Amino acid sequence: MSIRLKLLRKKLGVTLEALAEKSGMTKSYLSKVERGLNTPSIAAALKLAKALNVKVEELFSEDKVSLDGYSLVRSHERQSLAANDQSPGYAVLAHQVSERSLLPFIIYPPAEFTDKAFKEHTGEEFLFVHEGQVEVDFMNERVLLDRGDALHFNAQKPHRIRSVGEVQAQLLVVVHSNEE
Repeated sequence: MSIRLKLLRKKLGVTLEALAEKSGMTKSYLSKVERGLNTPSIAAALKLAKALNVKVEELFSEDKVSLDGYSLVRSHERQSLAANDQSPGYAVLAHQVSERSLLPFIIYPPAEFTDKAFKEHTGEEFLFVHEGQVEVDFMNERVLLDRGDALHFNAQKPHRIRSVGEVQAQLLVVVHSNEE
């Protein structure tokens, strides 16, 4: 039985460090699981699924999940994927992410560009400012977005986002990813 941890972790944009902290497991153990050198116990699989906010069967399923149905995540069921509870992070807004190419998230960007590194990944990204104001830094250009503004761009363009103003920004972010 192969575990699809790496696929899910990468698709959700979660680092090995963040998953280790969120799940209470070591990076080296998680790395071995991802490389197929270790198979997690049921308890460990449940912790990993909870940390990634996916159903545990998604970690193991080989067969295609039916996409005829729909995915509903109620606001009270949303689970934050922040590395710790102090820093705002993000939450996945769909189930069965391994089978879909559109990945919706709600993001609570920090007030400062905590990451010196710019993110870039294959596919496209769509941002909608639900609350507050955000600044998107594209290295050579910064774009200020107000509540209700939307931005769509090629995700290979290096980018990073921060919340500006008094109100903590909330963004709907949809990433299109067809990589396996």
